[in-house]
Amino acid sequence: MRGFLASSLASSIGVTCAAALVLPLAPPASAASPSAANSGARPAPTAVRQAVQPPAALPGSTQSLPLVPLTGDRVIGPAVPEQGLSRDHVRPFSLVGVVWNDPDAVLHGRVQVRTRASGTGAWSGWQDVQTHNDDGADPDAAERTSGHVRGSTAPLWVGDSDGVDVRVRAEGERRTDDTARGTRTATAFAPLPAGLRLELVDPGPQTAPRAVPPLARTDSEAGTSDTSDAPGDRGLGAESAESLTASAANAELAPLGATEIPELGRAATESEQRTLRGAELTEVQRTNPFIGPRPRIITRRGWGADESLRDRGFVYTKKVKAAFVHHTASGNGYRCSQAASVIRGIYRYHVRSMGWRDIGYNFLVDKCGNIYEGRAGGVAKPVLGAHTLGFNTNSMGIAVLGSFGSAKPPAAALKAIARLTAWKLGLYGANPRGKTYLKSGGGNLYRKGKSVRLNVISGHRDGFATDCPGRQLYRKLGTARTTAARYQGR
Repeated sequence: MRGFLASSLASSIGVTCAAALVLPLAPPASAASPSAANSGARPAPTAVRQAVQPPAALPGSTQSLPLVPLTGDRVIGPAVPEQGLSRDHVRPFSLVGVVWNDPDAVLHGRVQVRTRASGTGAWSGWQDVQTHNDDGADPDAAERTSGHVRGSTAPLWVGDSDGVDVRVRAEGERRTDDTARGTRTATAFAPLPAGLRLELVDPGPQTAPRAVPPLARTDSEAGTSDTSDAPGDRGLGAESAESLTASAANAELAPLGATEIPELGRAATESEQRTLRGAELTEVQRTNPFIGPRPRIITRRGWGADESLRDRGFVYTKKVKAAFVHHTASGNGYRCSQAASVIRGIYRYHVRSMGWRDIGYNFLVDKCGNIYEGRAGGVAKPVLGAHTLGFNTNSMGIAVLGSFGSAKPPAAALKAIARLTAWKLGLYGANPRGKTYLKSGGGNLYRKGKSVRLNVISGHRDGFATDCPGRQLYRKLGTARTTAARYQGR
């Protein structure tokens, strides 16, 4: 069902009544970028009068614990800046990370954690946490300049745990100086960033998706929308409204409240492309759509996103010219049945710990090849993400759950990348094997304003100096480009 009005949703969901509430389904004008009107995205219905059952509070929590200087036996030589924390008993958690005050400060050092498994009481060995979390919004974006953003490590998935040790040790640099008495070699240590805190994230248990709130009747009354925008003022109505708003952003692809967007065959996908893109299709696309069949996508409702966490509204760019592939650097120790929990953990870490408006990636892929909707706003629309600092405009970010510096990415994940890019890039007429130009918003590889020629399917490291998406995944991107182009019929 595509392009349907809110009135047609009532019959597909069922009706029971608790309390009437008018819910805005279109993002407020102030939440969208100036280019949103030209994004090619069809607006959601203006308003829906909704009767809701009070939803149970979504599970999940974040413990934020300040690190303290570590003391030990002093040895000859300079003091090494080192901070840490040890807790034998904390509330259960499954994902860890370290954050600090200044998002521009770099942690020159090593971060290690070990955790105690819930139930067994067994402690893990020490694990390294990737110190540089290079995903981020562009420097001048409102999301980046909000004043709430923090520096951070990458998150690490550790499984159900109730005890933790963490140590952060500065990295030394050996320097040789000439003195009156000859050459002297010394080790200098950069200070650790201020405000180091350990973040322990509990994404909540893996449970079935929440039931869809029943729809009472449609209404287009103006001036009756919920106008509360304060992050701390989100009660029952606000949470329900945001949940429906996120779902309604995909209204042309699936019914309101759907936990997944089903795959389509080629003919149906081409018909959908004409519906979604309309007059914006080029002459070439009208003659030959060059689009891959739409893959199955698990929605935010499907993986259990708590929509009250993120900022209200959606921000769009004009089009999708390129896809940047990432890995989450969160480790490979999860089962596919836990993937939704991992994503909820990353989502909470990005928003509550790092200070982003929403999860940074537009899509995520697990080791079994399942594709998940990331940042809210509609999977077919050009949603502005926070994934490749300097190149978020007119691009999308796809993150594979895991770490692929030495581990090889599963074939199922590579196929999912190819299928997803063949469809989403095809909507906007992009050739997966081609090149495109993006203007840099500023970063550590390209100055702000520089027009950069990139592969249409690029790795994160192509736009930013980073190891992401890991050496093993990066070397497979050529295969992903070829496969995606074949899915498009090129």
